[in-house]
Amino acid sequence: MARTSAPLDTASTRPLWQRLLLRRLKFLVVVALVLGAGAGLVYLFAPQLLVKADAARMAMQAHVEKKSVVAGDTTWSYYEGGQGPTIVLLHGFAANKETWLKMAGGLTDHFHVVIPDLPGWGESSRTTGGDYGVPAQAARLDAFAAATGLPRFLLVGQSMGGAIAGVYAADHPDRVAALTLMSSAGLTFKENDFVRDVKAGKDPFLFNDREGLEALLARIFTVPPHLPGRIEDALVRRNVKDRAFIESTFAELKKPEQAYVLDPLLGKLTMPVLGVWCHDDKIIDVSALDTLRNGLKNTPSIGATVLNGCNHMPMLEKPDETARIITGFALAH
Repeated sequence: MARTSAPLDTASTRPLWQRLLLRRLKFLVVVALVLGAGAGLVYLFAPQLLVKADAARMAMQAHVEKKSVVAGDTTWSYYEGGQGPTIVLLHGFAANKETWLKMAGGLTDHFHVVIPDLPGWGESSRTTGGDYGVPAQAARLDAFAAATGLPRFLLVGQSMGGAIAGVYAADHPDRVAALTLMSSAGLTFKENDFVRDVKAGKDPFLFNDREGLEALLARIFTVPPHLPGRIEDALVRRNVKDRAFIESTFAELKKPEQAYVLDPLLGKLTMPVLGVWCHDDKIIDVSALDTLRNGLKNTPSIGATVLNGCNHMPMLEKPDETARIITGFALAH
């Protein structure tokens, strides 16, 4: 009777390198599945971690490192990177230092860039009942500049950050080599729907749900960014958590003495000044540029740039172009 031979174990007959490769591939597949499942769980149950991870990714791409320092009554969180002349970037109301990261990569090749979370916002500390109006923030900025040993710098402020930058520049002309006001608060401008809503008692920066967040994004962007639902939920939770601070600070900022804080100070500015606006800014109308240009009496250089295809956040909607504009201004002065 003829014997039937047992089937060969093809796995054992493979060369060693093939067996090792297959084991490595199986391991990688398992790791990918675990990571995918983990990312899914994070997205569902802790989306704020994905927001932080994305900020870390953008910071790495922009070649900046997150640091902290205690200055005055604040523990400041800030990004720093690059070498060359120093540029300090100040964010707007209800925003944070991350709003500059998309643009910062266009600056760090030629400049030393410092991007703080303004006191009370982002990861910088907040004192209950503290004053977070424009003059108080400008005073805190001086403490930050001293604590970090900043040399004379180009100061760039967007929206509320612009008002703070302008007050600081007027008070410390020896520290500010040049000033850029971007979509800046603190100036008189033509009344728009945003102003009419504020006068009617509304706070456009407060929202309770995804719909409210999307309405705000539609107001400040020409093309609102598409955010996954759970990321929107994380931003909604942050806004609700900060509601009392947002309300109290906004109430201060809309008082006439703060809403138009730069108007009487423009004549005191003695450094080169650049205004950068989007033509279709729905928050601070581009007519604020006229107030800026007409009020600057003692500055050696006045520049104005109006961008198309963006709204209130040129550093997010036009990051490359905005970086080029700031670079040109910085190199000229």
